[in-house]
Amino acid sequence: MVKEGDKAPDFCLKGLTPDGTEKEVCLKDLLKEGRYVILYFYPKDNTPGCTTEACDFKDNLNVLKDRAVVVGVSPDSINSHKKFREKYDLNFYLLSDTDKKVMEQYDAFGEKKMYGKTTKGVIRSTYIISPDGTIVKKWRNVKAKGHVAKVVEQMEKLT
Repeated sequence: MVKEGDKAPDFCLKGLTPDGTEKEVCLKDLLKEGRYVILYFYPKDNTPGCTTEACDFKDNLNVLKDRAVVVGVSPDSINSHKKFREKYDLNFYLLSDTDKKVMEQYDAFGEKKMYGKTTKGVIRSTYIISPDGTIVKKWRNVKAKGHVAKVVEQMEKLT
């Protein structure tokens, strides 16, 4: 289980760049840009909570983009990401973790309670990773609505 102060596990996943280009994206390459990485894990494209969270990141990107790069990760296919991106005009990285290996590394996949039942699935989580690769903030099991405001607030404290 990764926690604040730990070195963020490196990963490479296929996905879409902010301009919609399909390519493999690695954490180490994003960190080379010298900005923070806001890495957030979400369950599914085009669902109400995930759409709210993605649109909140899009709407706040003007505040974040000089200091951070936003990366959304879900188990959805790249094709699903393309439709999601086009429908909501998303302007940040969307990566595909179909085998959920990266989610497991980041403690964002496992048992969770939904409507009183215990199921296995994606645990909505966000990490802020500093340019040196250290996890400086971790949120786990977040509510989509209002979460991005907390991320923006935390970024203002960090930079």
